[in-house]
Amino acid sequence: MVSFTGERRDDPSRTRAKTEEMSGMSGIRYSKEHEWVKLEGDVATIGISPYAQEQLGDVVFVDLPAIGKKVEKGKDLAVVESVKAASEVYAPVSGEVVAVNEALGDAPGTVNEDALGAGWFAKLKIANKAELDALMDEAAYKAYCDGLH
Repeated sequence: MVSFTGERRDDPSRTRAKTEEMSGMSGIRYSKEHEWVKLEGDVATIGISPYAQEQLGDVVFVDLPAIGKKVEKGKDLAVVESVKAASEVYAPVSGEVVAVNEALGDAPGTVNEDALGAGWFAKLKIANKAELDALMDEAAYKAYCDGLH
């Protein structure tokens, strides 16, 4: 989710609050591109972090991958569009798409309302669990985001 093409929304108090919200979520790993992954068995649920959705502003459209699509770590998974920007969402791990959040088609704002829950994008059958080791835990991600200000 590195390629924000619109202006940045730099309200550190709001971003910090959203980042602090996620500190209570366990088992979630984060990429430097601001995607999150939660592994359940061999299925990884993927979305964008509260920090990312704050930077984008109001999400108005999400282009989800096709079920069955094979994705590679670091490659395009989805596209999210907001009132300010369109941005690629990159796969933080490799795998095959086994489910997508169809509800985002009618309610893309769910990404803003619940980025770490109902605003998930896709579920992948993970190809290599070792790829998770390169991702940050919550504390490391919080420190990473704090360093962006």
